[in-house]
Amino acid sequence: MTAVRPEHEFDPLTDPLPAGGHGSPWFRADNIAQDGAQYEVQAEPQVAAQPQAQVPGDGYARVAEAAAAPPQEWYAEPAADPDPVPVPPVEPEPDFVPYDDSTMALTRIAEPPTPPTGGRAERRRAAKARGHRASSGSASAAAPAEPVASGRPPTRAEARRAAKARKDSPAVVASRIVGELFITLGVVMLLFVTYQLWWTNIRAHQQAGSEAKKITHDWASGKQAPGAFEPGKGFAIMHIPKLDVVVPVAEGTSKHKVLDKGMVGHYGQGSLKTAMPGDKSGNFAVAGHRNTHGEPFRYINRLKPGDLVIVETQQAYYTYAITGMLPSTSPKNVSVLKPIPVGSGFTRPGRYLTLTTCTPEFTSTYRMIVWGKMVDERPRSKGMPDALAG
Repeated sequence: MTAVRPEHEFDPLTDPLPAGGHGSPWFRADNIAQDGAQYEVQAEPQVAAQPQAQVPGDGYARVAEAAAAPPQEWYAEPAADPDPVPVPPVEPEPDFVPYDDSTMALTRIAEPPTPPTGGRAERRRAAKARGHRASSGSASAAAPAEPVASGRPPTRAEARRAAKARKDSPAVVASRIVGELFITLGVVMLLFVTYQLWWTNIRAHQQAGSEAKKITHDWASGKQAPGAFEPGKGFAIMHIPKLDVVVPVAEGTSKHKVLDKGMVGHYGQGSLKTAMPGDKSGNFAVAGHRNTHGEPFRYINRLKPGDLVIVETQQAYYTYAITGMLPSTSPKNVSVLKPIPVGSGFTRPGRYLTLTTCTPEFTSTYRMIVWGKMVDERPRSKGMPDALAG
């Protein structure tokens, strides 16, 4: 029986590699017992170790050299390539890239200021210098100057020149002022149109309604007596049922005192004086706005022959029937206001009605005329006409 060498005496350079199994010297089966029996293992015959050259150095170096050497049984030199592909030589990268002013810029890192070491005067000068640098830095931030080719920060003079170059030219300033004036003018015109088309109507309706209430109150209290009326004073109420118009009638055709307040004005003064509704003969002529300021005569062009217009006074209701219309005439044509209106078709004296207003709409170039003839006179004691009662 061959003795087994202890494990700690195994030499990796002289002893063969362990083959494993029961024949390996690493397998200490002689020390293992099973069921109380001692097993005896026959070791395989040792192969004589090949003599090795002594290599100076410790055992770790020899182990590394033996592991690095490939085994002879499977290593072979590779066959030479009959047609090798030439490999271009690799140029080493330069260790230093030269600085190019055209593509790179230096950035100066501000260093903290060194605290002054002198006396009070020197510290004051240093603080003043820091203040100047801070103000110049804020100015540069607000209006950055053009970059300098050398990459250094611009000086104060350079920053001043750059800011001056960026200022607008006189032509640009003038065009900006003209544009702002046009915008302001447009806003003012828009406000004026809104005032004329919207606010004047609201205000005129309020004033006309207040005047109508005052007239009816005076009639009920007996304060108003028949006869001549002062200019601008209301004395009657006109009803146009087809147009749903109820508007006070005041003496005179003053634009500010009568017409702009939403009322209808009676031609009762000077050379254009016309008859009153209670007169036994004559032409009762009135004027009113067609657009803005209440626009009571906005749609009198829709009146047809036979439509009724009722004038209510303190004594009676006077009903007129429309007979005809003159679509357009000159403002100087006052013949339409005569006791027998010219162009109305009337040929003899009677009790007539004439309505006048501006035309076309939103202009005062011409006048539109509508005529009517009295068909009924009803005292207030008998009640209102059927046209108003309905």
